[in-house]
Amino acid sequence: MKLSSRQILWLLATFELGMSILLTASPSIMDAKQDAWISFLLAGAAAIFITVVSVKLSLLYPGLTFIEFSQSILGKWLGKIIVIPYFIQWYSVIPIILRQASDFIDMIMFTRTPLLLILMLVLIPVIYVTYHGGIQGIGRCSEIVGPIIFFAFGLVLLLGVINMDVNRVLPVYADSGRINILKGAIPPLAFLGESSTILLMLTCFVNDQKKVVSRALWGVGIASFFLSLSVLASLMTFGPHLSAKMWYPFFEMIRYISFMEFIQNLESIIVIVWFLSVCIKLSVYLFITSYGTAQWLHIRQWKIMIWFVALAGIILALSYNNIVESSIDYPKTIWMPYIFPINFVGIPLVLYIVGTVKKRKRLKL
Repeated sequence: MKLSSRQILWLLATFELGMSILLTASPSIMDAKQDAWISFLLAGAAAIFITVVSVKLSLLYPGLTFIEFSQSILGKWLGKIIVIPYFIQWYSVIPIILRQASDFIDMIMFTRTPLLLILMLVLIPVIYVTYHGGIQGIGRCSEIVGPIIFFAFGLVLLLGVINMDVNRVLPVYADSGRINILKGAIPPLAFLGESSTILLMLTCFVNDQKKVVSRALWGVGIASFFLSLSVLASLMTFGPHLSAKMWYPFFEMIRYISFMEFIQNLESIIVIVWFLSVCIKLSVYLFITSYGTAQWLHIRQWKIMIWFVALAGIILALSYNNIVESSIDYPKTIWMPYIFPINFVGIPLVLYIVGTVKKRKRLKL
């Protein structure tokens, strides 16, 4: 299984866009008000730094996944223990994405449809592409649908200009201040930083290792730029006070688009395009969780784990009582205070420092 450098770019860009555009706008606007778009730019810059660290760490041990090179750096047992927080992240985030996507589809399109049916609708194409194509199949899908997704979102932003008023984002900085803008950057950074954990597992599959850093930076950078534009567009359409009270301000903005009384009701098309992005994200998580678990347990046929991970995802997704638990409580109580600082920053930095020191000692010998 191999990924081209172009595929890793589109895979990361598509991976980051879908759920981030849903779940990070309102929390950021609550803190940074009309300057939330600046918060997204800062989050993108920080996410790029985190991504570079993870890629550099992976390149210290080319051809090895995170499960393998963590044991090379820290030894067999400690290396196995340090990846456990990542398994907690991967196994918990799959049902969260499933539930969030299903609740959103139910709210927007399929009202009163049984939740289990929507979960299966989301999961079936994800299982299919992961089982039959592996990471190579996922990469090819992202290379095809990625440009379509970003073109669609860019077109929506262009058509929505007619409803925008730049005065709704003024004054810049004066009302928010440095502290609130930085606080507003935390929610998008907690999502954009996911690329770091993904690349720990996927860098070894890229056939051109020399270009993986630049392509990863472009992928995260493109997603960050579009997310910032989407927040800016929402703010210029509704203003900071109304946007902060909405569940999904960007999709509410799409509903207001009416171009020459001919182009209307675009939300259904955008939901379909957004669904493709979510499928890419779920496929990546399903692959790295199944492949990583198989490596950790020394199971040769990694595809067997797909069925176990998918079943666990459905059961856990159904265990949440409502959208508040999956979309608000989980990010606030688990994702941002624990997963973000430990999995995205702490462990990669420690491994990179230790791995670099070990590498230099070997070269001296």
